[in-house]
Amino acid sequence: MRRWLLPLLVLLPAPLGAAMAPAMPGPPLPDRAVLAPDAEAQWVPFELTPGNQIRFRMTVDGRAATAILDTGFSQSVISRRWATSAGLRIANGGVGVGVGGSVAMGQVNGRTLVIGGLTRTGGRLGVLDLPDSATGGDTAIDAVIGSDILRAYALDIDFSARRFRLLPSGRLPFAGQSAPLSLSGRDQLYISELRVDGTRLRPMIVDTGDGATIAVSAEAWGALGAAGPATTTTVSYSVAGAVQSGLAVLPEVAVGDAALRQAETLIEPGGGFSARMGASGRIGIGFLQRFRVLLDPRAGRMVMAPTPDTDRPPLRSTSGLLLSTQPDRLRVLHVMRGGPAAAGGWQAGDEICSVDGTAISAAYARDPIALWQVAAPGRVVRLGLCGGPVRALTLRNFY
Repeated sequence: MRRWLLPLLVLLPAPLGAAMAPAMPGPPLPDRAVLAPDAEAQWVPFELTPGNQIRFRMTVDGRAATAILDTGFSQSVISRRWATSAGLRIANGGVGVGVGGSVAMGQVNGRTLVIGGLTRTGGRLGVLDLPDSATGGDTAIDAVIGSDILRAYALDIDFSARRFRLLPSGRLPFAGQSAPLSLSGRDQLYISELRVDGTRLRPMIVDTGDGATIAVSAEAWGALGAAGPATTTTVSYSVAGAVQSGLAVLPEVAVGDAALRQAETLIEPGGGFSARMGASGRIGIGFLQRFRVLLDPRAGRMVMAPTPDTDRPPLRSTSGLLLSTQPDRLRVLHVMRGGPAAAGGWQAGDEICSVDGTAISAAYARDPIALWQVAAPGRVVRLGLCGGPVRALTLRNFY
């Protein structure tokens, strides 16, 4: 199950100090956003990327673009590749701050974006390199739509039907469990809170661009006194690079009135991304997708309606390998601490061309064979190295 692998995309454009003022492409055109009268009927279909992010189709200046929906991103951006192909003039624009560090960002002015029933003209878009790794090694994306565009509306995400829509703030199209939702002062990110065994963590960034279930800072993890759950390691990605985190499964977490049992939780290193943003952690797609969700920060609420997936236990790795998928092979991104792959001497960079005698193909991600990574303990999987021997890996529980 590739969605157990969560190559995290959490980018936040941050302003530069006065001593590093960037060259801008002139004053932005006035930002004018119009929600169509029939916006309620204009659902936008989406799919989940291998990194567990919401990927959909939109238009920029009438040209089709593939985008990620990201409430954890303060400024919407387009890819440098897309902007160059469209002949746009790109000026320096600051930095993008992600889990892996900071990267330079450009800016363009005055584009027209259409997302379902919303048409937004003018304003300013950032420009960043958006590599394939940002979505888990799959097809590259053209844009990331962030809180600067989304926060004025109620965002209704129907994960079961794989669709979302933008509604006027204050609309309540379905009933469910509620939690507080607001916007952070500086970056205008979506903010809520989390409860773990009676301990309240806040602020928590509600991040639809984050494929994980829950992520907490090292400082917040310490406040939980969470010495009980066994931990391993995982790796997360943004355009700024990779960062290694701890990984554990908490018995239960709650966001407002909505509770989730057996919640996979990333534990960031000390001074990590959430701490740098002044947050206790992040609530990601892995949590949100267990519900039908309405995010309406202007109305001060997040509404979550249970679905058949709400109480579904998480898929835990029994192999200890985090992999990216290429057309004819699997590449090892990370070997999880304490897992059977680590005991067997596997290393990042190893490449697998067959699983139990079946060659890896472009259809691998949709083939049931891909579930071997989370198969039952005790199963022996024979993995053929590209141009090398076949290695046997005995699966087991380890966190």
